[in-house]
Order: sequence, then C-alpha cells, then structure tokens
Amino acid sequence: MKKILSLFTILFFLLAGCQNNATPTGQTSSKKTVTVTTSFLKDMAKQLAGDLIDTELIIPAGEDPHLYTAKASDLDKLKKADFVFYHGLHFEGKMVEVLEKTGVAVTKDFSKDDLGTFMQDEEEVVDPHFWFNIKLYKLATSTMSEELQKLLPEHKETIQQNTKKYLAQLDELDAWNKEQLSQIPEGSRYLVTPHDAFNYFAKSYNLTVHAPQGISTASEVANAAMIETANLIVDKKIKAIFSESTTNPERMQKLKEAVEAKGGQVTVVTGEGKELFSDSLAPAGEDGDTYIDMYKHNVSLIVKYLK
Repeated sequence: MKKILSLFTILFFLLAGCQNNATPTGQTSSKKTVTVTTSFLKDMAKQLAGDLIDTELIIPAGEDPHLYTAKASDLDKLKKADFVFYHGLHFEGKMVEVLEKTGVAVTKDFSKDDLGTFMQDEEEVVDPHFWFNIKLYKLATSTMSEELQKLLPEHKETIQQNTKKYLAQLDELDAWNKEQLSQIPEGSRYLVTPHDAFNYFAKSYNLTVHAPQGISTASEVANAAMIETANLIVDKKIKAIFSESTTNPERMQKLKEAVEAKGGQVTVVTGEGKELFSDSLAPAGEDGDTYIDMYKHNVSLIVKYLK
C-alpha cells in the first residue's frame, strides 16, 4: 500500500496548536467537530450522531486511499477537531503516525483471529478492508458509538437509539446479501476484480475472489498474474470480471484481451454505474453514497452478471 508523505507528520508537529471550533466561514459553531479519514467513517458518524456534530472528511469520497497524498488543509481539519476517527490496520499509510496521537481507530477492539492477511513483498500484512465483513463493521460501529457518547454525554440516549437502529439495519443487509447471492450457481461463484479488496466479502458469502493486481492499487499488474488470471477465467468459464470505482478500468480490458487470446470469452463490467465500490463510497448524492447503498449496489451488480 502506498505510503502517505511523511511531510504530513512534520507539518503536524510544526503547526499544531490550540484547537478551535471555527467553521470554514469563520463563524463559531456550538457543535462538536469530528474529523474522519474516509467516506465510510463519515457515513457511520452520520448514522450515529446525525446533525449533532459537524463532520470533516480527510480523503474525499471517490478517491483512492492507496494513492492519496495528505495536504496542508488536512492538518487544519485535524487541528480543529474535537475528536478524530480513523480506520487503523495501516489503511491510512504513514498518516497513522499522526492519527495515533490525535484520534481513535474504529478497529481497536478487533481480534487478530477475525482479520485476514496478505503476503506483500515477502511480508505478511493485515488486510485492512474489514468493511466487507458486516460483523466487523458492526463492531467498528459500536466502537464509534461508545466514543461519541463520551464526546456528547448530553446526547447519549439519542446516540444509543441511533446505534441500535443502525445495527439492526446492518443485520437486515447481511440477510439480504445472503438471499441475493444465493442466486449465483456454485460453479459461477468466482469474483475477479483489479485489486484484493473483497476477501472479507468472499469469505462471508462463500465466493472465490481473484485479483491480479494484489492488495495495492498503486502497483502494475505483472504479466505472470495476468496470465494466471486469464487461465482461471478460461478454465472456470467465468462469465464476467469487474472494474472498481477507484481503479483504472483499462486493466480489466487488458485481461479480457488475454482471455480472448486463449480462445475464451468474458464480459468486463465497467462504466458509470457498473463499477464495484471497494475503497470508497460514492460522492454524496450518487448511488452508493452510504455504506448500505454501496453494499446493495455491489451485490446487485455481482448477482446480475454471475448468476
């Protein structure tokens, strides 16, 4: 995974000072400001606290966190925050050096046994894409809820009610996912995507996932990985392969060409509204701009092309 520039850490310690609750317009706000690193956490905070807080986002929705470079404006968002939430599991790269000093990782209570791992550069690393395991996402939600209740003790009951409602919605989502994905025949349960973001998803719903690019979207696809994946598609007669909203769709087109060169056929599912969300939700106002809508979008797309 590409590291965030260490300059961010240096800037933080040079410029960090007294926090303030100024809004972008210079007006003061009576609400607490909560800064989060990703669109997943922004949605989570909205579900739990709604308009009780002002939320600032570091990595914009639709951008690839693997390639994101921290900006000076991100420092300002951390300085003025009353509380900071981040993923952890090294998802934020070198930004974690600052985040560990200023915030709380929603994954802090995860068990090592619940986490998947990868081999990267001959080293075993933790798979950070926990949000595709709804059980883990619920645990992260509960962690954020507990911290928000401490931050806003006067609204503790409201946050508790919102948390109970949202956790129930996540259970309903899990049941819906299982029902929808059961339509895919046993021999067609292969999910081919550019990078390794869907292992938790595959384990949860009994699919086999294959990603020639590996865990990092920053890396190029090696010829050996491309050939191996093309052989798999031909051998298993996989009907479709999927682009992601934060990766280059040309890589899936090249994979299709490799399949055709071996006498096989495969559909590339790509284009507006036909990409899987992996490392980010959609921008606000678009399909997939909440965690639940993102998950339903992905599952509907997978079922449509693999069943």
